[in-house]
Amino acid sequence: MTHISQNSFSIEFFPPKGPKGAARLEKARAELATLGPDFFSVTFGAGGTTRSGTLETVRQSMDSTGIATAPHLSCIEGTHESIGELLDNYKNAGVERIVALRGDLPEGMEQPGVFSYANELVAHIKERHGDAFHLEVGCYPEYHPQAPTPAADIDNFVRKVEAGADSAMTQYFYNADAYFNFMEEVTAKGVDIPIVPGIMPITDFGQVSRFSAMCGADIPRWIRQKMEGYGDDKASVQAFGHEVVTRLCEQLLAGGAPGLHFYSLNKAAPTMGLWRELGLPVPEGRSSQAG
Repeated sequence: MTHISQNSFSIEFFPPKGPKGAARLEKARAELATLGPDFFSVTFGAGGTTRSGTLETVRQSMDSTGIATAPHLSCIEGTHESIGELLDNYKNAGVERIVALRGDLPEGMEQPGVFSYANELVAHIKERHGDAFHLEVGCYPEYHPQAPTPAADIDNFVRKVEAGADSAMTQYFYNADAYFNFMEEVTAKGVDIPIVPGIMPITDFGQVSRFSAMCGADIPRWIRQKMEGYGDDKASVQAFGHEVVTRLCEQLLAGGAPGLHFYSLNKAAPTMGLWRELGLPVPEGRSSQAG
């Protein structure tokens, strides 16, 4: 297994829709590139909606910034042929890291394709390409919302590691204890790969609430109550959100987390603000001021 010897700081984008979205992403990516992250990642759409968009966004990212970029690859509706083609395309594009995920069943599809779980995808990539790709997998400190029990979810994660995952990034959360408890559980099962916390900035509380309801991320009552108390006062929401997430990141790094993975939502300012506040490394000669 390939182990990360030092903290890894990375930033996630999604493939844009339409010219306005593309222009917004291009601007945000150029600004975030000044931070010198270890890599960018690009999410993957189901049903072919953004599959070509993922590959195109990855290519543009590497060409325009020179920063390693990792595509997310979801397997649940893929075939050996379609996934094989994507892997070949990524290899030819110079991709060295892939985020291997199960993904969600598209609407109207009742049964998964040839792969039901991410550990099967990891094993397939290893069998086909050996160590050509650094394989990143996902995990849920607060447990996957579809897992029958917490123990079953831990076992699922362990299977991904045993299949050959090199490192992992988590679903976002706002309770540091959830991460540390998860780390204790998987370490007790023999897992020793780096597990990097996923960080979701809070700038629009309504949006974060919707995301959290869908993915099973808990928003602690004290945060929710205070946010709802601000109502339409966007400045207060953003200031409090910045304070909460900065404190969370500080706790995680102080407790031994091997880095941070920021969900940018194709915006530069929230991630840049956290990066600066935390004093994360920035390459010499680059400005970390959001434009």
